[in-house]
Amino acid sequence: MIDLQLNSEGKLKHFLTIEGLNKEILTEILDVAESFSSMSSQRVKKVPLLRGRTIVNLFFENSTRTRTTFELAATRLSADVLSINIAASATSKGESLLDTINNLEAMFVDMFVVRHGISGAGHFIAQHTAPHISVINAGDGQHAHPTQAMLDMFTIRQYKQKFDHLKVAIIGDILHSRVARSQIRALNTLGVKDVRVIAPKTLLPQFVENLGVTSFNDIEEGLVGSDVIIMLRLQKERMTSALLPTEREYFKCFGLTEKRLKLANPDAIVMHPGPINRGVEIESSIADGPQSVILQQVTNGVAVRMAIMSLVIQPKGNVS
Repeated sequence: MIDLQLNSEGKLKHFLTIEGLNKEILTEILDVAESFSSMSSQRVKKVPLLRGRTIVNLFFENSTRTRTTFELAATRLSADVLSINIAASATSKGESLLDTINNLEAMFVDMFVVRHGISGAGHFIAQHTAPHISVINAGDGQHAHPTQAMLDMFTIRQYKQKFDHLKVAIIGDILHSRVARSQIRALNTLGVKDVRVIAPKTLLPQFVENLGVTSFNDIEEGLVGSDVIIMLRLQKERMTSALLPTEREYFKCFGLTEKRLKLANPDAIVMHPGPINRGVEIESSIADGPQSVILQQVTNGVAVRMAIMSLVIQPKGNVS
């Protein structure tokens, strides 16, 4: 059975999760993104790759940064972009998700970019949408956020060139983070042999080592010798119980401080998918400091999402 994400030729048809994708596909995304990365410095910031195509942003969760970068990416590819205000749409008035999808399909759209609070929503839409339509997952529940993971991989490659020699530390709310799950799969697929997750026991999934990581409950032990440090936002809105005493206590035990940063390699880069809780996950002096590449991640989000859109869009007449 052909993977839902791939067409009959083994090329991307949807982009729903990193899981199941091989190194060649992930590398192709990074290489295509590289070709788009210089566009922001050009006078004309458009290419005609998706001219005449219609892309619909369906964001059932708020995310200004992700939605904006998808809109900008589609615009730079010359696509027509429709962003649906879910709060005012028929879905909030009782219309089912499939009814909404079917009505949009009737308008001859070509792609859905979906962000949803329920894990698997993107897969569900991809299974039920018309064959010529591609679906990109912009974050679903606690499951996956594959485009964020790929812009993080692109940023790492910009600064570190290769993956196989790296020691990568991911710090924070691993349990609730769809970003962390996608990052771990991408890092493993691209050949990183030392992926570390650092968090209190209450914020680590059970059997987390099965994901291909080494876990630490002591941030200082886990940071030693790291080349890449990825801080995660505390997913307070997804916590179903009191898993932390206080934010102040969390920062005391797991916040990235200047002193702790010195335990990593001197040329280590510091990343964060945003939005940042300053003084909770990371000191402002580090977030704004010379080792931070957080704003570069935002910049790279446009090029990477352009790459993914251009790779998944189905040629006219191709319904494989």
